[in-house]
Amino acid sequence: MKKILYLLFMISLVSCCKDPKDTKGGKIPTEDNSNDINVSILIDLSDRIDPKTNPNPTMEYFQRDIEYIKAIEKGFLNHIKTKRIITYNDQMQVFFNPEPSDPKINDFTKELKVSFDQNTSKAYFNTVEKKYTQLPSNIYQSAMKDGKYVGSDIWEFFKNKVNDYCVKEDHRNILFILTDGYMYHENSKFSEKTKTSYLTSKLIKSNHLTTSDFKTAIEKNNFGFVKANDNLSNLEVIVLGINPEKGNPFEEAVIKEYWENWFKEMKIKKYQIKSADLPSNLEPIIIKAITGKN
Repeated sequence: MKKILYLLFMISLVSCCKDPKDTKGGKIPTEDNSNDINVSILIDLSDRIDPKTNPNPTMEYFQRDIEYIKAIEKGFLNHIKTKRIITYNDQMQVFFNPEPSDPKINDFTKELKVSFDQNTSKAYFNTVEKKYTQLPSNIYQSAMKDGKYVGSDIWEFFKNKVNDYCVKEDHRNILFILTDGYMYHENSKFSEKTKTSYLTSKLIKSNHLTTSDFKTAIEKNNFGFVKANDNLSNLEVIVLGINPEKGNPFEEAVIKEYWENWFKEMKIKKYQIKSADLPSNLEPIIIKAITGKN
Protein backbone atom coordinates (compact mmCIF):
# COMPACT_ATOMS: atom_id res chain seq x y z
CA MET A 1 0.00 0.00 0.00
CA LYS A 2 2.88 2.34 0.86
CA LYS A 3 4.45 1.67 -2.55
CA ILE A 4 1.20 2.61 -4.34
CA LEU A 5 0.86 5.84 -2.35
CA TYR A 6 4.50 6.72 -3.06
CA LEU A 7 3.97 6.10 -6.80
CA LEU A 8 0.90 8.32 -6.89
CA PHE A 9 2.82 11.07 -5.06
CA MET A 10 5.68 10.97 -7.60
CA ILE A 11 3.29 11.13 -10.56
CA SER A 12 1.56 14.13 -9.00
CA LEU A 13 4.90 15.85 -8.37
CA VAL A 14 6.04 15.39 -11.98
CA SER A 15 2.75 16.77 -13.26
CA CYS A 16 3.04 19.88 -11.07
CA CYS A 17 6.61 20.59 -12.17
CA LYS A 18 5.85 20.24 -15.86
CA ASP A 19 6.00 23.44 -17.92
CA PRO A 20 2.40 24.56 -18.52
CA LYS A 21 3.31 25.55 -22.06
CA ASP A 22 4.40 21.97 -22.82
CA THR A 23 0.82 20.73 -22.92
CA LYS A 24 1.50 17.76 -25.19
CA GLY A 25 4.69 16.59 -23.53
CA GLY A 26 6.67 17.55 -26.65
CA LYS A 27 8.63 20.65 -27.61
CA ILE A 28 7.49 24.04 -26.44
CA PRO A 29 5.92 25.80 -29.45
CA THR A 30 8.16 28.37 -31.12
CA GLU A 31 7.07 31.84 -32.29
CA ASP A 32 4.68 31.74 -35.23
CA ASN A 33 6.52 33.43 -38.09
CA SER A 34 3.29 33.79 -40.09
CA ASN A 35 2.94 37.06 -38.19
CA ASP A 36 5.92 38.48 -40.12
CA ILE A 37 4.84 40.66 -43.02
CA ASN A 38 6.48 41.78 -46.24
CA VAL A 39 4.65 44.77 -47.73
CA SER A 40 5.36 46.02 -51.26
CA ILE A 41 3.93 49.03 -53.11
CA LEU A 42 4.01 49.15 -56.92
CA ILE A 43 3.28 52.64 -58.25
CA ASP A 44 1.99 53.36 -61.74
CA LEU A 45 3.65 56.64 -62.75
CA SER A 46 1.76 57.01 -66.03
CA ASP A 47 -0.10 60.19 -67.02
CA ARG A 48 -2.98 59.05 -64.81
CA ILE A 49 -1.34 61.20 -62.10
CA ASP A 50 -1.12 64.30 -64.33
CA PRO A 51 -3.54 66.98 -63.04
CA LYS A 52 -3.73 68.46 -66.55
CA THR A 53 -4.61 65.20 -68.31
CA ASN A 54 -6.80 63.76 -65.54
CA PRO A 55 -7.96 66.60 -63.28
CA ASN A 56 -10.14 66.03 -60.26
CA PRO A 57 -11.31 69.15 -58.39
CA THR A 58 -12.24 67.20 -55.26
CA MET A 59 -8.76 65.73 -54.80
CA GLU A 60 -6.12 65.16 -57.46
CA TYR A 61 -5.23 61.52 -58.11
CA PHE A 62 -1.56 61.92 -57.20
CA GLN A 63 -2.67 63.35 -53.84
CA ARG A 64 -4.92 60.35 -53.30
CA ASP A 65 -1.96 58.06 -54.01
CA ILE A 66 0.16 59.88 -51.44
CA GLU A 67 -2.53 59.43 -48.80
CA TYR A 68 -2.98 55.74 -49.73
CA ILE A 69 0.76 55.25 -49.17
CA LYS A 70 0.56 56.97 -45.77
CA ALA A 71 -2.29 54.63 -44.82
CA ILE A 72 -0.22 51.61 -45.88
CA GLU A 73 2.67 52.84 -43.74
CA LYS A 74 0.29 53.38 -40.82
CA GLY A 75 -1.09 49.86 -41.11
CA PHE A 76 2.43 48.44 -41.38
CA LEU A 77 3.64 50.19 -38.22
CA ASN A 78 0.43 49.36 -36.35
CA HIS A 79 1.05 45.70 -37.09
CA ILE A 80 4.65 45.81 -35.85
CA LYS A 81 3.61 47.56 -32.63
CA THR A 82 1.47 44.54 -31.74
CA LYS A 83 4.57 42.31 -31.73
CA ARG A 84 7.33 41.77 -29.19
CA ILE A 85 10.65 43.33 -30.23
CA ILE A 86 12.34 39.94 -30.26
CA THR A 87 9.93 38.80 -33.01
CA TYR A 88 10.44 41.77 -35.36
CA ASN A 89 11.11 40.46 -38.87
CA ASP A 90 9.12 42.73 -41.19
CA GLN A 91 9.82 44.94 -44.19
CA MET A 92 8.22 47.39 -46.58
CA GLN A 93 9.37 48.75 -49.94
CA VAL A 94 8.27 50.73 -52.99
CA PHE A 95 8.72 49.71 -56.64
CA PHE A 96 8.32 51.17 -60.11
CA ASN A 97 8.46 49.26 -63.36
CA PRO A 98 10.32 50.38 -65.35
CA GLU A 99 12.47 52.50 -63.07
CA PRO A 100 12.09 56.25 -63.68
CA SER A 101 14.95 57.99 -65.49
CA ASP A 102 15.15 60.62 -62.74
CA PRO A 103 17.88 59.45 -60.32
CA LYS A 104 16.24 61.42 -57.52
CA ILE A 105 13.15 59.21 -57.65
CA ASN A 106 15.32 56.09 -57.44
CA ASP A 107 17.10 57.57 -54.42
CA PHE A 108 13.74 58.21 -52.75
CA THR A 109 12.80 54.60 -53.44
CA LYS A 110 15.90 53.34 -51.65
CA GLU A 111 15.01 55.49 -48.64
CA LEU A 112 11.52 54.00 -48.57
CA LYS A 113 12.85 50.46 -48.23
CA VAL A 114 12.57 49.84 -44.50
CA SER A 115 12.95 46.76 -42.33
CA PHE A 116 12.48 45.87 -38.68
CA ASP A 117 14.36 43.22 -36.72
CA GLN A 118 15.07 42.51 -33.06
CA ASN A 119 17.82 45.17 -33.04
CA THR A 120 15.51 47.95 -34.25
CA SER A 121 15.27 50.89 -31.85
CA LYS A 122 12.04 52.66 -30.93
CA ALA A 123 13.34 55.82 -32.60
CA TYR A 124 13.22 54.02 -35.97
CA PHE A 125 9.42 54.18 -35.92
CA ASN A 126 9.60 57.98 -36.11
CA THR A 127 12.18 57.75 -38.89
CA VAL A 128 9.87 55.58 -40.98
CA GLU A 129 6.90 57.86 -40.36
CA LYS A 130 8.95 60.87 -41.43
CA LYS A 131 10.16 59.17 -44.62
CA TYR A 132 6.68 58.08 -45.64
CA THR A 133 5.29 61.54 -44.91
CA GLN A 134 7.82 63.42 -47.05
CA LEU A 135 9.27 61.19 -49.77
CA PRO A 136 6.12 60.02 -51.61
CA SER A 137 5.20 63.64 -52.29
CA ASN A 138 8.71 64.25 -53.61
CA ILE A 139 8.37 61.27 -55.96
CA TYR A 140 5.11 62.49 -57.51
CA GLN A 141 6.32 66.08 -57.77
CA SER A 142 9.48 64.92 -59.56
CA ALA A 143 7.49 62.74 -61.95
CA MET A 144 5.08 65.55 -62.83
CA LYS A 145 7.85 68.11 -63.18
CA ASP A 146 9.73 65.80 -65.53
CA GLY A 147 6.56 65.30 -67.57
CA LYS A 148 7.90 62.15 -69.22
CA TYR A 149 5.37 59.65 -67.97
CA VAL A 150 7.05 56.33 -68.71
CA GLY A 151 3.96 54.38 -67.75
CA SER A 152 4.00 51.18 -65.74
CA ASP A 153 4.73 47.74 -67.13
CA ILE A 154 2.61 45.86 -64.61
CA TRP A 155 2.34 42.72 -66.74
CA GLU A 156 6.12 42.38 -67.03
CA PHE A 157 6.49 43.01 -63.30
CA PHE A 158 4.25 40.03 -62.55
CA LYS A 159 6.03 37.93 -65.15
CA ASN A 160 9.64 38.56 -64.21
CA LYS A 161 9.96 40.41 -60.92
CA VAL A 162 7.13 39.83 -58.45
CA ASN A 163 8.56 36.53 -57.13
CA ASP A 164 11.99 38.00 -56.45
CA TYR A 165 10.86 41.42 -55.24
CA CYS A 166 7.61 40.82 -53.37
CA VAL A 167 7.57 37.24 -52.13
CA LYS A 168 9.58 36.36 -49.04
CA GLU A 169 9.59 32.90 -47.52
CA ASP A 170 7.80 32.44 -44.17
CA HIS A 171 6.07 35.84 -44.43
CA ARG A 172 2.66 37.20 -45.26
CA ASN A 173 3.42 38.87 -48.57
CA ILE A 174 1.16 41.82 -49.39
CA LEU A 175 1.42 43.81 -52.62
CA PHE A 176 -0.41 47.11 -53.09
CA ILE A 177 -0.73 48.35 -56.67
CA LEU A 178 -1.56 52.02 -57.23
CA THR A 179 -3.01 52.27 -60.74
CA ASP A 180 -6.12 53.36 -62.64
CA GLY A 181 -6.71 49.79 -63.77
CA TYR A 182 -5.67 50.19 -67.38
CA MET A 183 -2.56 48.23 -68.27
CA TYR A 184 -0.30 49.28 -71.11
CA HIS A 185 3.38 49.50 -71.89
CA GLU A 186 4.92 49.45 -75.35
CA ASN A 187 7.64 47.01 -74.25
CA SER A 188 5.10 44.37 -73.26
CA LYS A 189 2.24 44.85 -75.71
CA PHE A 190 1.22 41.55 -77.29
CA SER A 191 -1.72 39.19 -77.63
CA GLU A 192 -2.32 35.44 -77.58
CA LYS A 193 -5.52 34.67 -79.44
CA THR A 194 -8.18 36.74 -77.65
CA LYS A 195 -6.08 37.46 -74.56
CA THR A 196 -3.75 40.44 -74.24
CA SER A 197 -0.96 41.74 -72.02
CA TYR A 198 -2.66 45.13 -71.95
CA LEU A 199 -6.03 46.76 -71.35
CA THR A 200 -7.11 50.13 -72.72
CA SER A 201 -10.43 51.88 -73.11
CA LYS A 202 -10.04 51.41 -76.87
CA LEU A 203 -9.67 47.65 -76.44
CA ILE A 204 -12.78 47.50 -74.25
CA LYS A 205 -14.76 49.23 -76.98
CA SER A 206 -13.35 47.05 -79.78
CA ASN A 207 -14.29 43.94 -77.80
CA HIS A 208 -17.82 45.35 -77.47
CA LEU A 209 -17.72 45.23 -73.67
CA THR A 210 -20.05 48.18 -73.31
CA THR A 211 -23.32 46.54 -72.28
CA SER A 212 -24.68 44.87 -69.16
CA ASP A 213 -23.89 41.37 -70.50
CA PHE A 214 -20.14 42.05 -70.69
CA LYS A 215 -19.39 39.06 -68.44
CA THR A 216 -21.06 36.72 -70.91
CA ALA A 217 -19.01 38.23 -73.73
CA ILE A 218 -15.78 37.87 -71.72
CA GLU A 219 -16.48 34.21 -70.97
CA LYS A 220 -17.68 33.36 -74.48
CA ASN A 221 -14.72 34.96 -76.22
CA ASN A 222 -12.15 34.15 -73.51
CA PHE A 223 -11.15 37.80 -73.18
CA GLY A 224 -8.68 38.73 -70.48
CA PHE A 225 -5.04 39.25 -69.60
CA VAL A 226 -2.43 36.74 -70.69
CA LYS A 227 -1.35 34.78 -67.61
CA ALA A 228 1.95 36.20 -66.36
CA ASN A 229 2.74 33.78 -63.52
CA ASP A 230 1.84 30.18 -62.71
CA ASN A 231 1.48 30.24 -58.94
CA LEU A 232 1.28 33.27 -56.65
CA SER A 233 -0.73 31.58 -53.91
CA ASN A 234 1.59 33.07 -51.27
CA LEU A 235 0.90 36.65 -52.37
CA GLU A 236 -1.99 38.92 -51.36
CA VAL A 237 -2.79 41.80 -53.71
CA ILE A 238 -4.74 45.03 -53.17
CA VAL A 239 -5.29 47.26 -56.21
CA LEU A 240 -6.08 50.89 -55.38
CA GLY A 241 -7.20 53.67 -57.70
CA ILE A 242 -9.38 52.12 -60.41
CA ASN A 243 -10.45 55.11 -62.50
CA PRO A 244 -12.37 54.33 -65.72
CA GLU A 245 -12.76 56.72 -68.60
CA LYS A 246 -16.17 58.33 -68.94
CA GLY A 247 -18.67 57.22 -71.56
CA ASN A 248 -19.13 53.54 -70.79
CA PRO A 249 -21.16 52.85 -67.62
CA PHE A 250 -19.73 49.31 -67.47
CA GLU A 251 -16.07 50.27 -67.97
CA GLU A 252 -15.13 50.03 -64.31
CA ALA A 253 -16.78 46.64 -63.92
CA VAL A 254 -15.00 45.36 -67.03
CA ILE A 255 -11.63 46.53 -65.69
CA LYS A 256 -12.24 44.80 -62.35
CA GLU A 257 -13.37 41.61 -64.13
CA TYR A 258 -10.12 41.51 -66.13
CA TRP A 259 -8.01 41.92 -62.99
CA GLU A 260 -10.04 39.45 -60.93
CA ASN A 261 -9.85 36.72 -63.58
CA TRP A 262 -6.12 37.37 -63.99
CA PHE A 263 -5.49 36.99 -60.26
CA LYS A 264 -7.51 33.77 -60.10
CA GLU A 265 -5.56 32.33 -63.04
CA MET A 266 -2.29 33.07 -61.24
CA LYS A 267 -3.69 31.35 -58.10
CA ILE A 268 -3.79 34.53 -56.01
CA LYS A 269 -6.26 33.61 -53.28
CA LYS A 270 -6.62 36.91 -51.44
CA TYR A 271 -7.13 40.12 -53.38
CA GLN A 272 -9.12 43.35 -53.39
CA ILE A 273 -9.72 45.76 -56.27
CA LYS A 274 -10.79 49.24 -55.15
CA SER A 275 -11.83 52.38 -57.03
CA ALA A 276 -10.05 55.74 -56.72
CA ASP A 277 -12.08 56.70 -53.69
CA LEU A 278 -11.18 59.39 -51.17
CA PRO A 279 -8.36 58.27 -48.86
CA SER A 280 -10.54 58.79 -45.78
CA ASN A 281 -12.85 56.07 -47.12
CA LEU A 282 -10.10 53.66 -48.12
CA GLU A 283 -7.80 54.03 -45.12
CA PRO A 284 -9.75 51.61 -42.87
CA ILE A 285 -9.77 49.04 -45.70
CA ILE A 286 -6.03 49.44 -46.26
CA ILE A 287 -5.19 49.11 -42.57
CA LYS A 288 -7.43 46.09 -42.14
CA ALA A 289 -5.81 44.40 -45.15
CA ILE A 290 -2.46 44.60 -43.34
CA THR A 291 -3.38 44.06 -39.70
CA GLY A 292 -6.60 42.12 -40.05
CA LYS A 293 -8.15 44.56 -37.59
CA ASN A 294 -10.44 47.57 -37.95
